[in-house]
Amino acid sequence: MLLNRVEKALMNNPVRSLSQRWFEAPRLRAMAGRRRACARALEIGCGRGVGTELILDVFGASRVDAFDLDPEMVALARTRLARRGDRARIWQGDAERIDAQEGTYDAVFDFAIVHHVPRWRAALAEVARVLAPGGRFYAEEVMRDFIHHPVWRRVLEHPMEDRFDVQAFAEGLEGAGLRVVAQRELWGQFGWFVAEKPLFGTTERPTGTVAH
Repeated sequence: MLLNRVEKALMNNPVRSLSQRWFEAPRLRAMAGRRRACARALEIGCGRGVGTELILDVFGASRVDAFDLDPEMVALARTRLARRGDRARIWQGDAERIDAQEGTYDAVFDFAIVHHVPRWRAALAEVARVLAPGGRFYAEEVMRDFIHHPVWRRVLEHPMEDRFDVQAFAEGLEGAGLRVVAQRELWGQFGWFVAEKPLFGTTERPTGTVAH
């Protein structure tokens, strides 16, 4: 689902960029623990390209592929990332049908995009498909209580049916074949997850949620 005008403004402004750079990306990086830099990464729903820059700079990816459903955002991201040369490749795409072969990426990143996807479990299955064994999925997500809040549902546009809380998202990751290695939540409305694709096709149940 495309963002409406209000949310597009909220997601594409300097405050959001600062939050991603100084809070969101460092939190996910800390949750991952000591881990070697990924060679090739994917960002789903890249917006104007701020997250892609962070994947290169904070997570040390050698190359990042990224896509967005909105052609306007794709154009902005391409302009922003032009100086990165062939280290960043941007296209218009859909999280429910990722244009990549199985096992392509060492890491996949989601900076609050999956809650916009009507068939969000299909998106998680696609993430698991394109991850290489041992690869990790880094997700920051907006939960059901925020989406259904009477104020936010008036000004923001989201799918309303079958939305997730922290537990349901973790269970969705497990159902897609990913093992949750770390998760955090804030006020039950926002969640952060690091999940791994097992080397041998086995998963463990998610660990308990830690609130901060």
